[in-house]
Amino acid sequence: MPHDFRRTKIIFTLGPATDSEAMLEKLIAAGADIVRLNMAHASHDWTRTVVRRIRAVSGRFGREVAVMMDIKGPEIRTGDLAAPIELQPGEIFDFTVKPGADRENAEEVRSVDVNYQDLVNDIKVGDTVLVDNGLIRLEVLAKDHAHIRCRVLIPGQLSSRRHINLPGVTVNLPSFTAKDRADSLVGLEEGIDFLALSFVRTAADISLLRDFLAEQKSKVRIIAKIEDQSAITHLDDIVRACDGLMVARGDLGIECPLEELPVIQRRAVRSCLAQGRPVIVATHMLESMITQPVPTRAEITDVANAVYELADCVMLSGETTVGKYPLECVQTLDRIARRIETEEDTDPREPAVFTGERMKVLHSAVVLANQVPGSKILTFTRHGFMAHGLAALRPVHSPILAFTPHAQLLRQLRLLRAVEPHLMPFASEPDITIENAIIHLKQIGRVQTGDKLVVATDILSQDRLVDSVQLRTVR
Repeated sequence: MPHDFRRTKIIFTLGPATDSEAMLEKLIAAGADIVRLNMAHASHDWTRTVVRRIRAVSGRFGREVAVMMDIKGPEIRTGDLAAPIELQPGEIFDFTVKPGADRENAEEVRSVDVNYQDLVNDIKVGDTVLVDNGLIRLEVLAKDHAHIRCRVLIPGQLSSRRHINLPGVTVNLPSFTAKDRADSLVGLEEGIDFLALSFVRTAADISLLRDFLAEQKSKVRIIAKIEDQSAITHLDDIVRACDGLMVARGDLGIECPLEELPVIQRRAVRSCLAQGRPVIVATHMLESMITQPVPTRAEITDVANAVYELADCVMLSGETTVGKYPLECVQTLDRIARRIETEEDTDPREPAVFTGERMKVLHSAVVLANQVPGSKILTFTRHGFMAHGLAALRPVHSPILAFTPHAQLLRQLRLLRAVEPHLMPFASEPDITIENAIIHLKQIGRVQTGDKLVVATDILSQDRLVDSVQLRTVR
C-alpha cells in the first residue's frame, strides 16, 4: 500500500537553477521540506532576497518550508594564480604561507600562496595534502617558517582558490569565523530556522555557536556537519551537543579512506538514532542528474540505503543549485523514499527506550501505534520535545501529526522523520485543543471517521497537567 505521507524529508540547496519564484513553487509543490543556503557562494543581498522570496512563495502555497543557512566555517584555500599550473608526477612544489619570504632553490620550484599562515605549525613531514576535492595529492617533505615543500603524488591542474584538505591533521582555525558571524546575523534578521556549522571537530565548536545564538536571543537550531577525521573521533559527543547532524559526504570522502565512508555514515546515523537526534545524509546523492534527466542505478540504491537506515532527511546540493533537472531530482527522491518506506512496514521493530519519564510515555505511544494498524500519532508541542521524542523512536507505520502554536517551530519540525507539522493556537484546556486538532484534520482530509489516533499529550487531572497516551477513534 502506498503511503499518503512521505516520512523521509527532502532538503534542496538554492542556487541559480532554483531561486526563481516559479521554480520555488514547483519544488515546494513537489514535496521539498527545507531550503538550504550555501553561504560559501552567497552574498548578503542575495540571502535577504531569497529568504523573503521563500517565505512569500510558502505563504501563497500554504506550506511553510524551513530555511537552513549553511555557514562556510574554517577553510584553507590556495591563492590566486596568473594561470593554472599543470603539476607533474614527482614534481617538488611549495605552499607559501608568507608571500615574499626567501626560499631554498626557489628558481627550480613552483609554488602557490595559502590563506592560512599557521599551516606550517599544524602540519608535519610525511602528512598528505589534498587539493581541489582530492584530485591532486602531495606529500610533505620539509617545512620552514614560511614554506611547506611537497612532492606531487597524484598530478593535476592547479588553478586559483582551490580547497585544501589535510587528512588526519588538526588545524587551529576557529570553528566560527568572522564571516560566519556576519552571515549568521543576516540570517537571524531574516528569520532562518537552522544554522549548519561546517567542519565541526568537537562539541566545543557547537557550544561556541550556541553561545552566539543565546546572545542574539535566537531559537535557531544547530546542525553539526561532520566532514573530517576529528569529527569521527568525537562523533558521539558532537551528536549529544547538536540539534541535528549532517553527514557531509563531500569533504568526508576526501578526508577519510573511501572504503570507510559507508561505515562512517552508518555509525553516524546509528549514533543519532541512539541519542534521539535528527540526521541528514548529504552530498552526491543524485550527482549525475546535474546533467542527466535520470539517476544512475547506484545513486538510486544510495538514496534507498539512507531511507533504509532511517535517516531523517536526504539532501541535494549541486543537483539543485546549478543542475539542469532540479525538479526531477526532488521528484526522484520522493519516489524512491516512498517506495522504500513501504518495504519498512513489513519489518516491524521494537523502538529503542530512552531515559526520562516523559520519554517512557512517548515510548508507550509508539509501541501502541505500532500495534494498531493504520493508526496515526497525534501530539502537541510548544517547544518541540514531544515531536522530537516521538520521531526519535521511529514509529514503524504511523505518521506523527504534530500541532504547535509557533510558526518557527512548525518549520523546524520539518526536519524530523515522519513528523507532519500543523499550525494551530492551543486552547486553555488540553481536551479542547485535541478536539480542535481533530476537526482541522478532518477538514483537510487528513483523517476521517473511524480512523484510530494515538494521542500523546498532557491532560488536566485534578488541576494539574500530566502526560498521557490515549487511543481515540475519530467520530
